[in-house]
Amino acid sequence: MNVDLLARLCETPGVPGREERVRALIESEIGGLFDSVETDAMGSLICTRNSRTGSDDAATVMMLCHMDEIGFYVSHIDENGFLWINNVGGFDTRNLFSRRVLVCTESGDIPAVMNPGGKPVHIASPEDRKKVPEIAEFFVDTGMPKEEVKKKVQIGDYIVMDEPFKQMGEKLVSKALDNRVACWLGIESIRQLDKAGAKHDANIVVSFTVQEEVGLRGAKTSSFAVRPDIGIGLDVTLACDTPGVPKQETCTVHGEGFALHIKDSSFISDYALTNEFQKIAEGKNIKFQRSILSGGGQDGAAAQQAAAGARAIGITVGTRYIHTVTEMCDKGDLEAARNILAEYLAQAKK
Repeated sequence: MNVDLLARLCETPGVPGREERVRALIESEIGGLFDSVETDAMGSLICTRNSRTGSDDAATVMMLCHMDEIGFYVSHIDENGFLWINNVGGFDTRNLFSRRVLVCTESGDIPAVMNPGGKPVHIASPEDRKKVPEIAEFFVDTGMPKEEVKKKVQIGDYIVMDEPFKQMGEKLVSKALDNRVACWLGIESIRQLDKAGAKHDANIVVSFTVQEEVGLRGAKTSSFAVRPDIGIGLDVTLACDTPGVPKQETCTVHGEGFALHIKDSSFISDYALTNEFQKIAEGKNIKFQRSILSGGGQDGAAAQQAAAGARAIGITVGTRYIHTVTEMCDKGDLEAARNILAEYLAQAKK
């Protein structure tokens, strides 16, 4: 497995609206894989690989992989040089205490720390300790004099968590696995297709989309432009196979393979397409599990609803601790997702 690529994807900063560094990294990786590559007006990278059979009636299969990670924008710089923030994406603030962050500015990246306002534990009352702050109560401290902060940082600069990618046994741990996992799959499944030498009938479009975490925005515009016959939303999903979660709410279990994403609050996967993927997985001995996510959404919904509509499905990788800096996926599940995509693309038809 090309774990190094996933590490570089995860450690590259890119919040909704500022995905340009991730896009540049992907562009540097995909030489020779596609027949055309273009960046649309919103910033999504649309990569097209034409049918290798020369079919005049080839299906257009679109894989959607969002590039953005949850993060923040600088919304205010106070008189003491502390930065106040506005979030882009959903956070559980219980996971934001005492975090190292990176402030991404025009003049360079600045390491900093994030904490909520209020008394430290030594002087806090029992009532103080019970309170869970809101996003608006968190500030960022760069450690620099206020004059220097105001020279280097401006409103609208963005902030990401600053944590390294780690391998832990058979697990991969990082911030931004949501959704650099999908970016990895969009690249590696095409490489796998190449290695197999498959003369695929379908026209394949991989769209590395922007602004998914704030409403599937890039997926909507790129899907409308492509108008696919079949849309595949690639993403992570919850793996709640951990203490404190009832079994009926686990969604997925690590080590049980990729997830056939049946539904979430944004869309319901095409029934026949789901069964087709399942049949291929069973025939190729690729581990899989079916999953339903009670909330949340993903780019497959945009493909399904573009123009006159498309058949769509979600292919996901179960991930523990989503929307934290300790997101964790299983290497075997990631490999299974790559393999099913390559197998499907090799035989996809209308």
